[in-house]
Amino acid sequence: MRFGIRLIEYLGTTDDLVRLAVAAEEAGFDSVWFPHDPYMRNTWVLTSAVACHTSKIAIGSVGTNPFTTDPCEIATWLATLDELSDGRALLGLGLHATAMVEWSGLDTSDYLIRTQEATELIRRLLRGEVAEFTGKAFNWSNQCYLRFEPRRTEVPIYTCAFGQDYLELSGAIGDGSMPMITPPESAATMVPPIRRGLRLNPRKDRFVISGCAWLSLSETRKAAAADMRKMVAYFGPYFEDESLAHIGLTRADFETIRTLVRKRDYAAAYAAVTDDMLRLGIVGTPDDVIRNIEKLADLGINETNLGGPLGPDPLTAIQLMGKHVIPHFRG
Repeated sequence: MRFGIRLIEYLGTTDDLVRLAVAAEEAGFDSVWFPHDPYMRNTWVLTSAVACHTSKIAIGSVGTNPFTTDPCEIATWLATLDELSDGRALLGLGLHATAMVEWSGLDTSDYLIRTQEATELIRRLLRGEVAEFTGKAFNWSNQCYLRFEPRRTEVPIYTCAFGQDYLELSGAIGDGSMPMITPPESAATMVPPIRRGLRLNPRKDRFVISGCAWLSLSETRKAAAADMRKMVAYFGPYFEDESLAHIGLTRADFETIRTLVRKRDYAAAYAAVTDDMLRLGIVGTPDDVIRNIEKLADLGINETNLGGPLGPDPLTAIQLMGKHVIPHFRG
């Protein structure tokens, strides 16, 4: 089992996030990722800062989408980060939901073809090709090529996806797939379409299924649960019935919370989160986390990518992972 960590901006300032990334490297995480969400701290700045303060851990973005950012800029960032980090760059390209992109008035209906074409174009640029291209989403001239030589011509591109068709595409075109396994039980329906697509993928031998779970880890389950309520209140209303059904919930169960969040009455929204809703993430002590990750391994996840609140004290949660959880899976 490999371990990734996703550091969301709610965990602190830019300096705080860099310090947590350094702690993750010390704890034995394989990779650190920053969600590339609109209107939040800039992922490219954060990844660059982490590259300058670490030496071993791989560094990537999650949900860098080909709507708000053109593939040419994604490719130049990726190649530059790879140079700065001495070959540790990763890219999580695609979407886990369309809503945040649509806030800015963008039409996301072609996300399948746009992700596929963007992946091809980024790879062509990294290989040093002239990426002249006429597609359904992108039309590039013969002036589309990198004006510098990348450190690596093949940088891993993981596909962020949702829904059966998108997950199948991720298996077909990615170096890895990054499904949101919220709740963790949803991995049972996420992995099969990825594997169907993987049959067509020439990279299948090194492919990584990086299951993106929410984590709240503490020495007591009560403290861990209290911190997870904030995450569930803010993001829970975006989940589809298909995912929520794994824990016996529907979108209708989040209607009150959805209304409170829109009113920015966050305290009331947190209080409205039920114990069943907490099952969207992995919550509890190190032993609880170990049991959950063992189940994920049985479902076909070979990298557990942990994000969300991490715990009441994110640094302590990272240290608990390094002391108890990661060693358990590495013998």
